[in-house]
Amino acid sequence: MNKEIFRELRGKLMEKLNLERELSDEEILDIIDNLILNHAEDLCCTLKEKVQLRQELFYSVRKLDVLQELIEDETVTEIMVNGPGAIFIERGGKLTRWEKTFTSKDKLEDVIQQIVGKCNRVVNESMPIVDARLENGARVNAVIHPVALNGPILTIRRFPDVPITMERLISLGSLSKECAEFLATLVQARYSMIIGGGTGSGKTTFLGALSEYIPKDERVITIEDNAELKIQGIENLVCLEAKAPNREGSGGISIRDLIKSALRMRPDRIVVGEVRGGEAVDMLQALNTGHEGSLSTAHANSSLDMLSRLETMILMGVDLPLEAIRRQISSGVDILIHLGRMRDKSRKVLEITEVCGFQAGEIKTNVLYQWQEGKGLVQISSLLRKEKLERAGLAL
Repeated sequence: MNKEIFRELRGKLMEKLNLERELSDEEILDIIDNLILNHAEDLCCTLKEKVQLRQELFYSVRKLDVLQELIEDETVTEIMVNGPGAIFIERGGKLTRWEKTFTSKDKLEDVIQQIVGKCNRVVNESMPIVDARLENGARVNAVIHPVALNGPILTIRRFPDVPITMERLISLGSLSKECAEFLATLVQARYSMIIGGGTGSGKTTFLGALSEYIPKDERVITIEDNAELKIQGIENLVCLEAKAPNREGSGGISIRDLIKSALRMRPDRIVVGEVRGGEAVDMLQALNTGHEGSLSTAHANSSLDMLSRLETMILMGVDLPLEAIRRQISSGVDILIHLGRMRDKSRKVLEITEVCGFQAGEIKTNVLYQWQEGKGLVQISSLLRKEKLERAGLAL
């Protein structure tokens, strides 16, 4: 389709929309049909191309422009927009360049503003980086001028419309049934867990699946930067989302603020979508003050690296001796689950490690399960700390 004709028709469409009252989708489509009909001689295109033009014009004013087609495609798991003229997608774990592009830089910026506006977020030259989400829960990151040099950058990570269950993860080979049953027992016995891994390793998905095992009669509070978790089956569920500051730099509500508030809301468990900084202090205090069985995720390259990361994040929030921090971690955290992405793009549980306590200035750990090439997830040793199991009247 000739881009000049598209721009001309879109300009005429915008003029009509500006003159009219708020229109329904059907009324906008009627206006588009009349525009195409009136310019039939100039178009010189097939019926199929006219139908496509109709759809693209509608998406450009009511949806997310050329991205709407990708948003509605369930096989697309990630969309990467590197400026108006370069769109890449991930489908089936493989990256490819999409043939369509935005008509202009301004149109891409309009789409970004539309997305962040619906989440009550702000992105501008003074605040050029923003995290947001779409209505379907997809995670969005946008970077604009002056940080982005080759045009506005937009990254959308789509989550399945139907939450992935632990049964589904077992069928995909992410972990064994035996391991899933082991984790189910630990969740029910209120072992506190942190799920670690790199970007795209499936931490949020696994956290959602693991939450299936939380007893349905408990009060659970979820805390996230952008609401992505889809916890099912828990009636007494409270979902909290952080709020970015306004243009004047005030009015922001951080993860730390939400954790402190959640402690006054009588939770049985707190689920923090991801700890990235000083909020690790508040999360750890929650784990050590009667909120056992809480869950969270964090970026890490291994289970041992997760402990180092936790130490660093706590130091970002409070000035304490390293020994005191390690004692707090060993007392509050019970299980570390490490996920990874394999060469074939599949996501696996690579290691499950027990935190056994503090001794001689170090946090003691015990590797329970470990991924081994050719063997899969293999049990290495048995759980050592069984006090919570005994207290809950459960056995492995």
